[in-house]
Amino acid sequence: MTARPRLLFISPRFLFPLDQGGKIRTSNILRHMKGGAFEILLASPAPADVARFGDEIALVCDRFLSWREVVPGKVARVLSVLGALPVAVASDRSMAGAAVLAAALTARPEVVVVDFPHAAVLVPERIDAATVLFTHNVEAEIFERHAEMATGVMRWVWRSQAAKMRRFEGGVLRRFDTVIAVSSRDADALTRRYGLGDVAVIDTGVDLDFFALQPPPVAPVSEIVFTGTMSWPANAEGIGWLMDAVWPLVVAARPEARAVIVGRGAPEALVARAKGLNWRFTGFVDDIRPHVAGALVYVIPLRIGSGTRIKAFEALAMGRAVVSTTVGVEGLDITDGVHFLAADTAEDFAGAVLRLLDDADVRARLARDARALVAEKFSWAHVARQFEAICTRAQSAHGS
Repeated sequence: MTARPRLLFISPRFLFPLDQGGKIRTSNILRHMKGGAFEILLASPAPADVARFGDEIALVCDRFLSWREVVPGKVARVLSVLGALPVAVASDRSMAGAAVLAAALTARPEVVVVDFPHAAVLVPERIDAATVLFTHNVEAEIFERHAEMATGVMRWVWRSQAAKMRRFEGGVLRRFDTVIAVSSRDADALTRRYGLGDVAVIDTGVDLDFFALQPPPVAPVSEIVFTGTMSWPANAEGIGWLMDAVWPLVVAARPEARAVIVGRGAPEALVARAKGLNWRFTGFVDDIRPHVAGALVYVIPLRIGSGTRIKAFEALAMGRAVVSTTVGVEGLDITDGVHFLAADTAEDFAGAVLRLLDDADVRARLARDARALVAEKFSWAHVARQFEAICTRAQSAHGS
């Protein structure tokens, strides 16, 4: 039997638990690629309790290479603001990781995939293999949008980080044979910014079996829900805007309305501001589905970010009516008024939420059409086939 070509997939984050969009996307792609065209070697940092994730790891790769995960403290992160690299990149540097990957590269894998530009700090500039960089976002754009929203000294900090990320991101992307983006919009943005020659595109997917269609609550309540890692600044900023600008307009019409915010790491100051409101922060949960199923409306109030939000497809797959800003569904092939309701001002966002709380027929129509769309076009199996085909083309081009 002919051995399959080896694909070394390098992640700057341990993939489990699946509590962030990037982890969800990467793990589902690898899970559906395993057993296919490539033998998959996954390399990433790993926590001390990595053994308890053995079953999950086995589902996504044929072999797992790791080094000890070290989370930089606050002091180290503050000091790295003054360094040449963006803070988000500097925190991924690891001598142990670089040593593990150097050894893996001596085995001459046919394809090397680097997950996020950040992970490029772990590998040499020249790699004797087909090289693919998987971008989940336009990284510099995230910092630029933070700078637009910030004031005072934080605006200077975000602008400085944006400039560093532009230099780093552009330099790294140009080193790779192929760049993969998660939307046509991101591919165009990366091409324009950095003069790239080959940016391939994959869709955003959803696990249709796990996020099965859910009926509305038996006793309808005026409840909205958001899910996301709350330690991510873009999520915290969006929820703060929802609380301060949108929520007073909602409760003026619906005093009984309540909000559930699902996800780990909510800033203490944000939770404190919610006291006296009918809000609940759950913290980390093992399964977001009961919380989403218990609400009538799913909200994505994001004003900062890049890439695509997997949370949107998860909510749509479950049959929840969605209200989102333009940024919240950026890059997703869904239509305002057909699959969700779009709103970018506080007044419009509150109006869309109230419309969905009031009108069961509109909720049902949006849910039906959105579920049909994601079921037809956006399964993870479909996305994994796209990713595998791109890697196969990269291998062929490198060998020609």
